[in-house]
Amino acid sequence: MRRAIVLFRNDLRFEDHEPMRKAAENFNEIIPVYIFDREWLKGEAFSSNRLGYHRLKFILEALSDLNQSFVNAGGKLHVLIGKPLDELLKIIDDYHPSSIYLHKEIGPEEIKFEESLEHNLPVEVKIIYSWNQTLVHINDLPFKLNDLPHVFTDFRKIIEKQWYVRDVIKTPEDIVLCEGLNGEIPTLAQLGFEEVPQSEFTTFTFEGGESAGSKRIENYLWESHHILDYKQTRNQLLGENYSSKFSPYLAQGCVSPRKIYCEIKKFENEIEANDATYWLIFELLWRDFFKFVAFKYGKKLFAKAGTNERKPDVKPDTAKAEAWKQGKTGIPFIDANMRELNETGFMSNRGRQNVAGFFVDDLKQDWREGAAYFEQRLIDYDMASNWGNWAYLAGVGNDPRPNRHFNVISQAKRYDPIGEFVKRWLPELKGLIEEDVHEPWKLSADKRIINKLENSIYTHPIFISPTW
Repeated sequence: MRRAIVLFRNDLRFEDHEPMRKAAENFNEIIPVYIFDREWLKGEAFSSNRLGYHRLKFILEALSDLNQSFVNAGGKLHVLIGKPLDELLKIIDDYHPSSIYLHKEIGPEEIKFEESLEHNLPVEVKIIYSWNQTLVHINDLPFKLNDLPHVFTDFRKIIEKQWYVRDVIKTPEDIVLCEGLNGEIPTLAQLGFEEVPQSEFTTFTFEGGESAGSKRIENYLWESHHILDYKQTRNQLLGENYSSKFSPYLAQGCVSPRKIYCEIKKFENEIEANDATYWLIFELLWRDFFKFVAFKYGKKLFAKAGTNERKPDVKPDTAKAEAWKQGKTGIPFIDANMRELNETGFMSNRGRQNVAGFFVDDLKQDWREGAAYFEQRLIDYDMASNWGNWAYLAGVGNDPRPNRHFNVISQAKRYDPIGEFVKRWLPELKGLIEEDVHEPWKLSADKRIINKLENSIYTHPIFISPTW
């Protein structure tokens, strides 16, 4: 019996999964495997855990959905907990596969694992990689990776002149799965996490999995046509449909960028094409850009000086960093966004830019500590996009404009003009009128007493910029 392992990592789906397609075409039996690396659960970076509650919950839901797809196909997903290399070698000893199929990853840690796997495999076991990290296949780039443009706009213009996106790979119709696999998805408790109640302030929730991701695409495009307003609404802060909310599904590979692209192009052909439908594709290209940047620069992306080798102005202050993380800086717009992140695992794009800019430019903290905290908290954490964006905003990444600086008060007044977002996440400020809600430290003594803010952090913030 010729068997092959299909190793799942950040690609928790059936559709557009080349390793599974190739394995099904070339082998009698498939052993689908997912391994929880214990280092995710206990590892730390800059005093933040590598994997937080909300992302773990999403991954477990995605694994459950993927396992159900395998059950429907007559088998199970083999889920293990341990060191990936050790667990794979045990599977090889038990099941004697001829090949391992998997998607190529781009992160330094993932590449190190791939190199270790190649070095330790029995000579008779072959590794077959596929590429599905990006919308545009790496082999279809009109330049070599080392010649990747340093600036996104240059990258986009070159790509759009020679636009080519491969077709979505269909799910194999006949999959023969190996018997005896466990199919048991670990619980949060088994992984050392307690169930956290849903925040009373959130306006939407995420459910992990390919099924949920496909439903989200169906709803955002075909049922509601919200995509037609995307460019106008993408900087909003409240609600389910101001943005696509595709990012968690892309991050865990529950849906592929090609699937989203093909659905958008189909929508444009059958319903309508406008600047908003293009803009969502534009965002997929941003994602591609950061993926290729991460692959090109490797560990350099995580260095303090970044890919630009520019030393940032840092004045470490643990108290300020912790106040930022807990949403207790005294700056309402910053705190509201951070509390949303902590309680839901999500934050709007506009919020991310502002809290990152505040952490780096105003508080003068190490951008890598902020990036590591986002890694722990974000439900849609993606290594390349997260670290690439933080480096970009810190002025050490691929940004053509040095010294980019957000004025968080003008941003707050522009994107939350009546304080609706701030008041939702900071109920202690719900009594303030719109003229006061973003700068409560300017309240008169009488107003401080009326609103019970005499000794509040919001009348004594940790930082006030003279430029505000």
